[in-house]
Amino acid sequence: MTVIDHAPLGGASASAPTLVRLSGDIDIFTTARLRQRLLNCLAYSSGLLVLDLSQVTFCGAGGLGVMIGLQGRAKAQGITLALTGVAPRMARLLRVTGLDHRFPVMA
Repeated sequence: MTVIDHAPLGGASASAPTLVRLSGDIDIFTTARLRQRLLNCLAYSSGLLVLDLSQVTFCGAGGLGVMIGLQGRAKAQGITLALTGVAPRMARLLRVTGLDHRFPVMA
């Protein structure tokens, strides 16, 4: 798992959505580091935090747990967590776990 970058969409405005591009496997070996990095990104977000999953090759239960936990923290801060770049395999995982109704998915 690698956090490629996190940057405001559309410029450096503090109110712009924040995009976080993830890549690689999100598994038992990477979830702790991912959780910490995403919480750090959340500290710089306002309004909308978007996780780009287009380069994620695998996501296990721990990865889903990280996203659920992040969503809870984001919501408590008035921030919406959304997903983009959801590949068919990831979309199926979200669907069979019922999480497809929990996370907004952007095209």
